[in-house]
Amino acid sequence: MLKRVTHYSTNFVNKFLPDPLVFAIILTLIVLVISMFLQKSVLIVVQVWGDGFFNMLTFSMQMCLVVVTGYALANSNPVRKFLKAVAQKITSPEWGAFFVVFLGLLASMINWGFGLVVGALFAKEVARNVKGVDYPVLVACAYIGFLSWGGGLSGSMPLSAATPANPVEHIAGLIPLSETMFTSYNAFVLIALLIVMPILCYKMTPKNPSVINPELLKEEPDFSIKLDSNASFAQKIEESKILNLCIVALGLVWLFLYIQKNGFNLTINTVNFIFIISGFLLHKTPMAYMRAISHAARTTAGILIQFPFYASIALLMEKCGLAELITQFFIDISNPKTFPLMTFLSSALINFVVPSGGGHWIIQGPFVMQSAKAVGADLGKATMAIAYGDQWANMIQPFWALPALAIAGLGVRAIMGYCIIALIVSAPIFVIALLWV
Repeated sequence: MLKRVTHYSTNFVNKFLPDPLVFAIILTLIVLVISMFLQKSVLIVVQVWGDGFFNMLTFSMQMCLVVVTGYALANSNPVRKFLKAVAQKITSPEWGAFFVVFLGLLASMINWGFGLVVGALFAKEVARNVKGVDYPVLVACAYIGFLSWGGGLSGSMPLSAATPANPVEHIAGLIPLSETMFTSYNAFVLIALLIVMPILCYKMTPKNPSVINPELLKEEPDFSIKLDSNASFAQKIEESKILNLCIVALGLVWLFLYIQKNGFNLTINTVNFIFIISGFLLHKTPMAYMRAISHAARTTAGILIQFPFYASIALLMEKCGLAELITQFFIDISNPKTFPLMTFLSSALINFVVPSGGGHWIIQGPFVMQSAKAVGADLGKATMAIAYGDQWANMIQPFWALPALAIAGLGVRAIMGYCIIALIVSAPIFVIALLWV
């Protein structure tokens, strides 16, 4: 039964879901039209759209670094050997899907950027080493692992709500992690995802796998080289292990100072820093690492061209009042008990056009916190409701699939049918947590 539903879902997506760039353009046009209706001024809306186009340049660069440095790190010889050793212990395609999503969920709980990269790379290694696997299913499993990020250690909403000078502090004060991330209902969500999603992916694995393009699974080149006795001074410096060790030593000292000051509060910048320092260490020489980075950079095209469209959509949602209207609609039909669930649904809807967690919190957080206080709802649970809606809706929003797809070499239509099933199956987990736990 599940395989039949998955088959129909995949066929539907293949017929009707456009490429992510076209999807972003269509969303842009829809939000533009709605914004023009709300503002009653075409020129104002077009100006807001243009003003927002480059609002995510810093974030875009961060995401490019997540993909490039993560990919380069995984293509170092020690990491390759580790992933291959784990993949070789997997005995069947079903267990391959099971462990790819399990690892992706765990990695995303630690850090969302880390989870996106590790899951996709492990999926690729499993496809190389396990006979009879369905490669698109494995890549879908890697992305399904992203379901856990909002309640994990790098969850944007709970971390921001606990940080001074955040967008809702003037409304709700600081909301400690003990009331958001470290609660029994959030533990329930994470544990339930770790149990249910691997079983789902095990069951979704088709008996007749799709044909894999061998080019997608080619072993990556060895980026290290051996110099001969006639090597020039410049070449010897370029392949110097001592230079790498100096950079690694500097990096480790900085990380020690950072942890001493901030604890283990990892941000996307610290994750990228760790990836870079680790890459230098594992590739052993500056130019070996540079060759790995150059090889990985080809995977960032989708991020570079699509993120500006979502930046414009986010600013339109904020400035033209569409986000407030959506949130207010769900608030008006809720009471203190159902408020978190209504917030969850409104968050999922807003995520569809503003998929960036940080931008989402800036836009929706103030409306939700003010309303939560007015109806007497739990502020911590309201915060997590936004986070859950955001991470849940990622299963039908291809924005965050781009890094994983770039690494895997697949298009979005190859995985979205499976992600829709994950969206449906995971929904009760979030509803139970928000209503009854």
